Amino acid sequence: MSNEVLGLVALACLFGIIFLGFPIAFTLGAVALATGFYALGPVVFDLAVLQTFSVMKDTVLASIPFFLFMGFLLEQSGLMERMFIGIQQLLAGLRGSLYLAVLITATIFAAATGIVGSSVTLLGVMAGPAMIKSGYDPKMSAGAITAGGTLGILIPPSVMLIVMGPVVGVPATDLFAAAIIPGLLLSTIFTVWCLVRCWINPALGPVLPPELRASSMSVVVKDLVIGVLPVIVVILSTLGVILAGIATPTDAGAVGCAAVFVLTLLTRRMSLARIRHAAYQTLEVSSMILMLVVASNLFGSVFSRLGSAEFLAGLLTSLQLPPTMMLIVILTLIFVLGWPLEWVPIVLIVVPIVLPIVQAAGIDLIWFCTLVAMTLQTAWLSPPVALSAYFLKGVVPQWSLKDIYAGMVQFMLLQMVGVGLLLMFPKLATWLVSVN
Repeated sequence: MSNEVLGLVALACLFGIIFLGFPIAFTLGAVALATGFYALGPVVFDLAVLQTFSVMKDTVLASIPFFLFMGFLLEQSGLMERMFIGIQQLLAGLRGSLYLAVLITATIFAAATGIVGSSVTLLGVMAGPAMIKSGYDPKMSAGAITAGGTLGILIPPSVMLIVMGPVVGVPATDLFAAAIIPGLLLSTIFTVWCLVRCWINPALGPVLPPELRASSMSVVVKDLVIGVLPVIVVILSTLGVILAGIATPTDAGAVGCAAVFVLTLLTRRMSLARIRHAAYQTLEVSSMILMLVVASNLFGSVFSRLGSAEFLAGLLTSLQLPPTMMLIVILTLIFVLGWPLEWVPIVLIVVPIVLPIVQAAGIDLIWFCTLVAMTLQTAWLSPPVALSAYFLKGVVPQWSLKDIYAGMVQFMLLQMVGVGLLLMFPKLATWLVSVN
């Protein structure tokens, strides 16, 4: 068996073992070391040390714990709940107001954390009971919550974009700039869909009952000022200094994290136990991501040294498909793999494999990365494996999985519309980068 074929066999074994439920990081490391030792000898251990040190010295990856901690602090502090209530009360007289409150809150929260599970869970806890009391359609409600929760994958400072930058050799700041317009586009599409459907059929999202409305407008204004303005100022200032080139994502993340920490203390709802919980969550998720980055880099290095990446790229290039068709094939593969797998193995294993093909086809890497992010976001809403459904079911048990799936499919199709628009109009991703 040639080294090129051996690499492909290792890749097939890797996905097979992952599908069986084994931990991804340890599986990556074990398969890489076993394959590398068989084909390359003891030098694979030197390669493992070099890859580990090269990853751990990447300062961009140091921003991941800061942005995660910022998001977990907002989740624990109750600021996001206050924001949701304020927006909900402000729009109380509008049909579908709770859908709008969910999507606006989700868009703002997406700019604070890139963890989908946390976003969907928090939105479900905040909005689920209110939607049930107000007689909202369970399918539309579930769809709005799960779709809004997935915006954190795309809208910066997305953890996935931070990880993807070094993989494709594009600055994370450029990926942040590229993702802003597509992220807001998706949020707008979701909002318009909910408003139009509620306008056609008011029973889907009736106005908020009088007993659930605020006693006075001053209460609404207070919730908005305390719960919304500080968070928006911190997030916009954090992203602003990154996009303006004033600070690196790591520096801006540290400053934003400190600012959010002060805000959470001022709410007087933050306790030592809550801070400890947020710190533990940050440590757990950050460690998981960095271990996956190290292990996948090792596997990618072995895969490349065996010549499998070049072999696969040459095989696909020989099909002589037009660049757009080749891009659609790659995105379809990523979409299908996104059903059983999380974004981490796809970004760290699949993207490096197809990267030579993308470069050979002359496809803009920033546009490609944004398309990959939107496609993975779509996969999060694709039954039957979609994890968002189980996150939501866990916090809103009154809704059946059947209704949750039915709602998610609506918004998955809207996501596909967004991907199609980005395919037709690459400037949606590249324009802001060009003027930045």
